[in-house]
Amino acid sequence: MYASYQAARTADSAVNMKYNVVFVLGGPGAGKGTQCKHIVDEYGYTHLSAGDLLRQERTTPGSEVGELIESHIRAGSIVPVKITCGLLEKAMQTTRDSDPSKNNFLIDGFPRNKDNMEGWTEEMDAKVNLQFVLYFDCSDELCIERCMSRGAAGSGRSDDNMESLKKRLETYHTATQPIIDHYNALGLVKRVEAKESAEQVFAMVKPFFENLKNSGDQ
Repeated sequence: MYASYQAARTADSAVNMKYNVVFVLGGPGAGKGTQCKHIVDEYGYTHLSAGDLLRQERTTPGSEVGELIESHIRAGSIVPVKITCGLLEKAMQTTRDSDPSKNNFLIDGFPRNKDNMEGWTEEMDAKVNLQFVLYFDCSDELCIERCMSRGAAGSGRSDDNMESLKKRLETYHTATQPIIDHYNALGLVKRVEAKESAEQVFAMVKPFFENLKNSGDQ
């Protein structure tokens, strides 16, 4: 009886609890996905890739927005923010509904432009605790090299080709970099030099999450 009561209280408090969020930004091929896997294993975060959620939705039978998402992905342009925010919130809610203790999220590849940021603020700001923005700084040359290697190895991504990469990098520099600069001005950006090996990069990432854990903000 008591155990059931405690479980109900935990579930009720989870409904009202803000999601803890770390935005993970950087150019295509900067290593965001690889580092997110390390963070999940070490610190128990749930990794949500905005791009993966969009790619999954575009292939979902009967999706009302699948074709629209596909057209944006192939063009290297940005999907309307309401679609992306809706998919992210649904994923966070589903995760926490299945396990109320899972309230820490890495959101990979979002926000990608001013519209994303403003849409997120409008839709989600009251529902989340933004812990910081993890920024992987990587040269265009290395980003291209990594993505082309990934494509050659059979990544299955329709945008791992030179034409799409050039558009994605142009979008990143013109639209996403100003968002990183905005959060940096607010003191929220944790910059990591991403040219090193995955293990060396993760060694630079770990102190940020150790500080959160030690401060009780996880």
